[in-house]
Amino acid sequence: MDGFEDVVSAVGQQLLGEVERVYSAHGRLTDEILSSLQFVFQGPLLPALDLVDRKAVSIITSPSGRSLYQVMGSSGTPYTCFTSSTYCSCPSYRFSVLLKEVNMMCKHRLAILLSKRMGLIRTASATDQELSSMIVQMDFS
Repeated sequence: MDGFEDVVSAVGQQLLGEVERVYSAHGRLTDEILSSLQFVFQGPLLPALDLVDRKAVSIITSPSGRSLYQVMGSSGTPYTCFTSSTYCSCPSYRFSVLLKEVNMMCKHRLAILLSKRMGLIRTASATDQELSSMIVQMDFS
């Protein structure tokens, strides 16, 4: 990461901390927080907030303790994201984040971050085999 990316990442993390504080205090996000989120995260923000509103974010955990996130996309397609990285299996991640570098993250990753801070992640269990199958089905191209 270069200096600018470090600053943007630090600002984003601080802002997500504010999301957690404000949401726990008020049960909603204020216009000020929404405006700041829009400034930092831009394009993916509104679709991510829609995913949060629809409670489309789940963390799936296996008996061995392994876990991953799954976000039900607006089209009904489930997208898989690792808990330990910024990777998402959606086409937007590959195109807008990796290839064109237009966005810091896709709407699914942003929805995960917001849902975590707002305490709105659903939990599910899967066998180790089911979790492995989810990973095998991911498109890494």
